Order: sequence, then structure tokens, then C-alpha cells
Amino acid sequence: MTTSFPKDFLWGGAVAANQLEGAYNQDGKGLSVQDVLPKGIAAPRTEEPTSDNLKLVGIDFYNRYKEDVKLFAEMGFKVFRTSIAWSRIFPQGDELEPNEKGLQFYDDLFDECLKYGIEPLVTISHYETPLHLSKTYNGWVNRKMIGFYERYVRTLFARYKGKVKYWLTFNEINSILEEPFMSGGIFTPKEQLSKQDLYQAIHHELVASALAVKIGHEMMPEAKIGCMVLSMPTYPLTPNPDDVVKAMHAEQRNDLFADVHARGYYPKYINRYFKENNISIQFEDDDAEILKHTVDFISFSYYVSICETADPDKRNEGKGNLFAGVQNPYLKASEWGWQIDPQGLRVTLNKYYDRYQKPLFIVENGLGAIDELVTDEQGNKTVIDDYRIQYLNDHLFEVGKAIEDGVEVMGYTSWGCIDLVSASTAEMKKRYGFIYVDRNNDGTGSLERYKKKSFDWYKEVIGTNGASLTDPAAKK
Repeated sequence: MTTSFPKDFLWGGAVAANQLEGAYNQDGKGLSVQDVLPKGIAAPRTEEPTSDNLKLVGIDFYNRYKEDVKLFAEMGFKVFRTSIAWSRIFPQGDELEPNEKGLQFYDDLFDECLKYGIEPLVTISHYETPLHLSKTYNGWVNRKMIGFYERYVRTLFARYKGKVKYWLTFNEINSILEEPFMSGGIFTPKEQLSKQDLYQAIHHELVASALAVKIGHEMMPEAKIGCMVLSMPTYPLTPNPDDVVKAMHAEQRNDLFADVHARGYYPKYINRYFKENNISIQFEDDDAEILKHTVDFISFSYYVSICETADPDKRNEGKGNLFAGVQNPYLKASEWGWQIDPQGLRVTLNKYYDRYQKPLFIVENGLGAIDELVTDEQGNKTVIDDYRIQYLNDHLFEVGKAIEDGVEVMGYTSWGCIDLVSASTAEMKKRYGFIYVDRNNDGTGSLERYKKKSFDWYKEVIGTNGASLTDPAAKK
């Protein structure tokens, strides 16, 4: 490789509380929106939790976290990204006092990480709005959510300020555009939700996020607080200027969120969209001032790129991470139809750094695939996941190129570093991890953990600080 990663580069892995903890009703935890999404975003929500919802058990991380953190340490993790389940701390979401048992669990988890020299990177809200806040207040459509979130944030910062240096305010905050219930706790059915209510909810989240930054800087001057956006570079399908403009508008729709977080105000390009769609954002007196509290860094997920075209006859829909677009004829796809584009990660890093001049953190990237557990020559159960190794190698090699381009990259946390329940499909067979968890889509399995081939590969990548990565072009 022609470049070296920074000496203090934060290598690690990422998970979300609702996808692996389980223990959905243990130690005083309340219900979240995830507890009524047994099929993920692929089917309507239910009235109450049902036994076919794999997230109710997850991979039982709540009771097995010590075993798992030890495995992360064996790989050499410098950082572990996880989230706090809001309804573990405030079971309904609108209580005045937190649940001590919930707070203690995360104390214990962070202590376990720090024991091995692993820095926790904590997402404050990751697709798990307390169900009570969704049903009673219609989630983030209601301005009262800012106050509930502020109480939650102050509780976390006061409790963990000596243990957690890195914080993210909301996971993939722009995903509310496509999944308003899962992302924003909005109980109004998606097809009935007006654009006015949607963008007012977005405004409330943006204000709450900036408020968290303000509070965090006051309570924890040494901490770094970032936003987290779903990145999906959008290419014009052809050089036709109509396609270029279509792609530009699609990217602006996504860029709005990071623009406000990084700059502290709404970009002017959104005014035309608001005008054309009769959207009038209601600002309270202090909102504009609160928004000026900008993030310390930009974090993002990256899995796929998409194309856009103005020609309706060429709209061959491609699948993606919550957002869909037009298929790129030059790219191959995963088993779930997500197109694989390592160079798109380099493009994204360069774009964000040019746009914001703030440090960047890749906090989700990985390959969801169907893995086969086999027995190797030594009699150990494992997964020969060369396809995952190639995917991660090729993406990380492009990260190295971006660093050589001059981009300031803080770290990289591979998504689903241990197998967990999929957010989009709520199934186990879509696996991302370096560690195989014996659990199946029907809920059966021992929950035993097994190291995949990629476990040792990633251990070497971390141990060599990226020097073991190979140039994909050399294989062609």
C-alpha cells in the first residue's frame, strides 16, 4: 500500500443495542419501536411484541457481553461502537427519573471495554425510540420530544462522562426520509404522513442534536460529539445534463442533514424544495442559535452507491440501505441486491471533507451475506468468508487512498462485527460479522460464538495498522 493509516487510527466494529442485546423486558426495560417490527421494514408493525421477532432475544449480548468484548479485544479493537437503548434508561421515555438497572448495564459494558483499552463510541439514539413516545406523542413530529431527548442526554452525559469520549447523536438521521417510524418514531403511517409534518419532525431532531452537542461541550469539554448520516453517493446514469441535475437534487436531499450539523444553519438550496412542496418549518425563538452548535466530526455509514436518471424508461430500480436508486450497470451486487462500490467510499470521503473540513469517521461498512458454518482441518467450527475479506479489503484500500488524498479520517468500525439481527429485514441469515453466532431465522440455535476466517484477517489488518491490505488492482 502506498500510504499508511494514522498512528492513532481507531480500528474497531459497530453494533446497535436493538439488534443484539435482546433482554427486551429485562431489568425494567420498556418497549421500543423495534419491539413491534418483527419483520423489520419489510412488513407492517404489530400492536404488541410477537414471538417471531428475533430482536427480542437478539444474540443475548445483554447477558453475554463479557464473552463478546473479550473477542473484540483479541482482534485488537481500539474502539467499539454501540448504542444505548433509550427505553432501558427511560422505559416510557417521558419519566422524570431514569431506570438505575439500565444505567448500570452500560456502566458495566463500558468498564469491560475500557479494561481492554477499547474506547466506547456511543450512539445516543439508534432506531429505538421508546414505543410510548411514538404512540402518545407521534414521535419527533411533536416538539415535546426535544425535552424528553434533552433529559435523556443529560442523564447519559452525567453518568458516563468519565468513560465515553466519543458520542453520536442519532443514527443515520437522514433515514427518517424513508423510514419515519423506525428512524423517527413517527406513528402516523408513512403513506399518510405529510411532507410538512415530516420536515417539522426533521427540524426537531436537528435542534435536539445540536442541543446535545451544546450540552456535551458544557458537561464534557474533552469529549467529541458527532452526527451520523447514511451516505449513498448518487451518480448520474449518463452524462445527459438532465441526469446530472437529477443526481444533484437526490444528493442535496441527503446532504441537508450533514450541512445543518456541520455549518449550523439550513442551506439555501432547500428553500426551493420547501416552497415547491408548501413546507413551512416552524422555528421557536432559540432554534437558530441552538443550531449553531456544530458537531466535532462527521460520521457515516457506507454500503452502496446508486444512480439517478431523468428518463423514466431507464429506471431499473436497485436496492440499497433503506434508500433505493437506479442500478449502476458497471457494478456487481451482494446477495441482497446492494451494489458493491469500494471507490464510492473514497468519493464520499473526499466529498465530505471538501464540503465540511471536519474529521470523518466511517462507523458502518460491511457485507451482509449468507454464511455456512463448517468444520476446518483442526476440527474447529468456522466460516470461510473470503467474499467478506475481499469486500472489506477493497473498501479499506480505498480509505487508504482517501487518506493519501488528504482526507482526515478518524477511524473505521465494521458493521455487525459480530452477527446480529438485520435492521431492514429482521433476520439472522443476513450476516456481517467476524464472529458467527449460532442462531437461525426460526429462532433456533445454541447462541454459541465461532470465529470466522475474517476474524484473523481483521486482527492482522489492525495489528499492521492497515499495512496488510492488498491492492485490488493487483488481482485483475
